[in-house]
Amino acid sequence: MTDYHLSHLPVIAEEKLVGIVNEDQLLNIDDDSQVLDKCVLHFSTVSVNANMHFLEAVRVATENSLSIVPVVDAGLWVGAITAADLLRWMAKLYGSDEQGGLIVLELEKKEFSFSQIAKLVETNDTYITHLNTYFDSNLGLLFVTLKLNKLEISDVVATFQRYEYHVKYYFGEEL
Repeated sequence: MTDYHLSHLPVIAEEKLVGIVNEDQLLNIDDDSQVLDKCVLHFSTVSVNANMHFLEAVRVATENSLSIVPVVDAGLWVGAITAADLLRWMAKLYGSDEQGGLIVLELEKKEFSFSQIAKLVETNDTYITHLNTYFDSNLGLLFVTLKLNKLEISDVVATFQRYEYHVKYYFGEEL
């Protein structure tokens, strides 16, 4: 667990997932030579199915504060995904490894129009490589994150401002 920076360990018996034990439970065992099935441990039975999308594993990991997510198929142990691997896939999904500018718009939910946003971006000979939305229920606002194919995005930012969009944040090179 220390070698792989994990605070959880899947417990498998006869190719089936018994559950997950956390590091604190293991450290509190009095007899270090005792086998796990002789210990009184409370196993978490959280897992994901092998045919689920990886975002389901992200949800399970975050909801349960897990460092590793067990993967099963028809109750049989398939493997596990570390939280670090899930984070790498999230970065890939959201294009963080790609070159390009980033713009975050803040708007009312009813004002969101993907086609209008795309049109405004494309009028500047730019295109959207990734788009993500997040609704903040406390503020009652929708945040739209745009990843663009160009680093020089000052013309796109100016276009959004001209059309009275609230540009909350942007990152790119300005010429």
